[in-house]
Amino acid sequence: MKTAYLSLGSNLGDRAASIERALELLGGLVRRSAFYETEPRDLKAQPWFLNIAAEIETALFPRQLLARIARIEKDLGRRRDLDKGPRTIDIDILLFGRFVVDTPDLVIPHPRMHERRFVLEPLAELAPDLRHPVFKKTVREMLAKVKDQVVRRQE
Repeated sequence: MKTAYLSLGSNLGDRAASIERALELLGGLVRRSAFYETEPRDLKAQPWFLNIAAEIETALFPRQLLARIARIEKDLGRRRDLDKGPRTIDIDILLFGRFVVDTPDLVIPHPRMHERRFVLEPLAELAPDLRHPVFKKTVREMLAKVKDQVVRRQE
């Protein structure tokens, strides 16, 4: 079994229910962060997101996990009509063991995770001392550089 860290987000419909259902369908959940409400980054004119980070254990290889994620997103109503636009569910592979993958359809570690507080804040709740395998920085160190983004923990 391999450990993977994922980012899950939603800004359409019942956001929390979509994330919870995605976790059920993924399987292998070890633990997850609290919910964080986050301001949209790239396309501002859309509803705010609800985000979490999740740690899973999986027997799948990275591409197999990506295929499972794509099926789950489709089953939960994800449409890719507008790049960076509203979505019922979005699931990104942040880290996958110590793997570094760089292919046209999959990059691990996630290529923008170090720039996104909505990813790092929930991930720091789970694994603040986890090191990025390329940058060699901890999640805590990367988070300290993106404090300007609006992220609110939900109680």
